[in-house]
Amino acid sequence: MNILITGGASGLGKAITETLAENKKNTVYFTYSKSEEKANKIKTIFENTISIKCDFSDSSELQSLQDQIKEMDLDVLINNAYCSKINQMHFHKCPPIDFLSDFKDNIIPTIIITQEVIKLFRKKKNGKIVTILSSYLSNVPPTGLSSYVANKAYLGKLTKSWANENSKFNIASNSISPSFMQTGLTVDVDERVVEQMILNHPNKNLITPKEVAEAVMFLANAGNHINGVDILMNAGVNIK
Repeated sequence: MNILITGGASGLGKAITETLAENKKNTVYFTYSKSEEKANKIKTIFENTISIKCDFSDSSELQSLQDQIKEMDLDVLINNAYCSKINQMHFHKCPPIDFLSDFKDNIIPTIIITQEVIKLFRKKKNGKIVTILSSYLSNVPPTGLSSYVANKAYLGKLTKSWANENSKFNIASNSISPSFMQTGLTVDVDERVVEQMILNHPNKNLITPKEVAEAVMFLANAGNHINGVDILMNAGVNIK
């Protein structure tokens, strides 16, 4: 398979890239913004990977990625990148411009990339889209993450629209909603908060990027009868 992973050089993205690249039959394209050293290390270990610099806030780099997508003959798109730093702040204290900036830097590029890939998939009459969301959409949203949660909710509804609009072209759109992980995106979370999360967790341990990557691999390889599905990975904490 030919696979494109956005934000695939660090954190969860790195785990996804490496997991899918373990199959030497796959050609794995992955984007990075500032993690060039990490990207080069991945390419050294996995010869079937190709890195692409793409800062979502740089329109020229985003356009370059669009142009390259047309030549990739992709089978799978994995929307993983989230470029904004997550700053915890109560909603009523957040400047409205911050919501606009987060949306512009994260959602609009994801839309642009997915549109380009869907055009390709429609011509091929086959393809899969896997989008990384968050268990915060099912659980009680944590205090101070209103912009992040809102953006993930927006993407969540888009994944359903992509599934509905493209199923007749044998295109599947699914998502994965993992609970809190310790990655670069969450590095600023207070250690005491993390310890409390572990204490309250049913399994007494947090989900790992590798576990989420394995779920991504399942959807990348699954038949297209699995469509419009969200895999919630939170140890069943909200089972009713």
